Amino acid sequence: MKPQELAQEVAKRRTFAIISHPDAGKTTITEQLLLFGGVIREAGTVKGRKSGHFAKSDWMEIEKKRGISVTSSVMQFNYQGKRINILDTPGHEDFSEDTYRTLMAVDAAVMVIDSAKGIEAQTKKLFKVVKQRGIPIFTFMNKLDRDGREPLDLIAELEDLLGIEGYAMNWPIGMGKGLKGLYDRVNNRIELYRREGDDRFLALDDKGELDASEPLTQDSIYTQTMDDIELLNDAGNQFSLKKIMSGDQTPVFFGSALTNFGVETFLNSFVKYAPEPGPKKTEQGDEVMPTNPEFSAFVFKIQANMNPAHRDRIAFVRIVSGEFERGMDVVLHRTGKTMRLNNSTEFMADSRETVSTAVAGDIVGLYDTGNFQIGDTIYQGKTPIQFEKLPQFTPEIFVRVTPKNVMKQKSFHKGMQQLVQEGAVQLYKTYHTNDYILGAVGQLQFEVFQFRMLHEYHSEVVMTPIGSRIARWIDPDQMDEKMSSSRNLLVQDIHGDPLFLFENQYAERWFADKYPDVKLTAKL
Repeated sequence: MKPQELAQEVAKRRTFAIISHPDAGKTTITEQLLLFGGVIREAGTVKGRKSGHFAKSDWMEIEKKRGISVTSSVMQFNYQGKRINILDTPGHEDFSEDTYRTLMAVDAAVMVIDSAKGIEAQTKKLFKVVKQRGIPIFTFMNKLDRDGREPLDLIAELEDLLGIEGYAMNWPIGMGKGLKGLYDRVNNRIELYRREGDDRFLALDDKGELDASEPLTQDSIYTQTMDDIELLNDAGNQFSLKKIMSGDQTPVFFGSALTNFGVETFLNSFVKYAPEPGPKKTEQGDEVMPTNPEFSAFVFKIQANMNPAHRDRIAFVRIVSGEFERGMDVVLHRTGKTMRLNNSTEFMADSRETVSTAVAGDIVGLYDTGNFQIGDTIYQGKTPIQFEKLPQFTPEIFVRVTPKNVMKQKSFHKGMQQLVQEGAVQLYKTYHTNDYILGAVGQLQFEVFQFRMLHEYHSEVVMTPIGSRIARWIDPDQMDEKMSSSRNLLVQDIHGDPLFLFENQYAERWFADKYPDVKLTAKL
């Protein structure tokens, strides 16, 4: 592909993640976006456990049974001349590490907020990561079809709790049963609720007002809306694309994903204002530009058994620069070895199509036989490239795991190896006995692990809590097995690095006092 063609193709890409607190409506809005992208014919109104009607982005069996998202899904479609890559992230806080890694692979984020509840704990955590990356954040205030908080309070909360300016792109005319429509400040029109086609729009005059003959003008809700609009125009934040691009201002859209109200307006604005792929930093501090003709990419996710019948393993890679071509040779930085990328795919959650070419900004799946690890960099060219490390969390709960049926060791070890490589749980081994110990941020990770071991590898496992709550790594040169005790268990991680699992903070302090020269370190 010629440099000019590459630049044109890269400029079409819009790659973003959707973040929210559980139950804010993230999966519902994802489905509505897919609907507008022509990917699905209808959006499921619920992914209830008993309904048998599941979200397109929830492909794993446990997600369908429990009605939760515990993996990051990738969905791709074309819209208005742009190539859209959506990364749907786990809403449950126990899977925040998977979400954090996914946020390293996007150029923008969409923050979905329940307008009845405002900003919740998980949203606040994920916002901090997006903010640290300095990428644009677009906000969708959801569930307008229900009674919720005052819109002015929701806008103010963005600044008070998150420290980011909010600019209302549209404004509710009522809410809940009294919802009449949306005042569209950008397109100077009113979008009526429960109307179809062009009939749902009412044009505003140069002053931003409806013609007095319109019945809506006689409604007190309309009068209240016009008072709010006047206040926003006079005292609210001014729209600034520069601030949006730096992550200092968020465009705010109101709507209802469940009734598909305001979603199309949001999508049109997002496509217009969201950034194309940007540069990415290497470990050396250099920046690799997306239009660099030499291919480079990094692995941000590994997923086993997306097709359980074939026991496959997919490495999700974000292309940072250049053009991907199926069959190309690349260097895996960690090993220095050259490998050929023959099997590649693009996604719609659990369905996929073979992809022959892709460019910077795209997400490609590579069939993996065990070569890749999360965080790996692959590249072409003579100059080695290693992108910045992806975040890794320090686990907070630990269990010893063993197979219930000792005769099924082969399937047990295979399942352990593949699921641990996905990064959802972390594996440690005790010295000498090589007992398997799993670490996780939350209990649900263990439940999902146990479920998948049974249903995907036919290996029933027994998990025994070991009482440890704190993991701290030490320098291998300072390690002495005599330091290990019942309150500070010495283990090694999958890289062979030693660490202690402490029972509590008291045990950690006791250890630090006894061995003052030993430096204890945590992950994120």
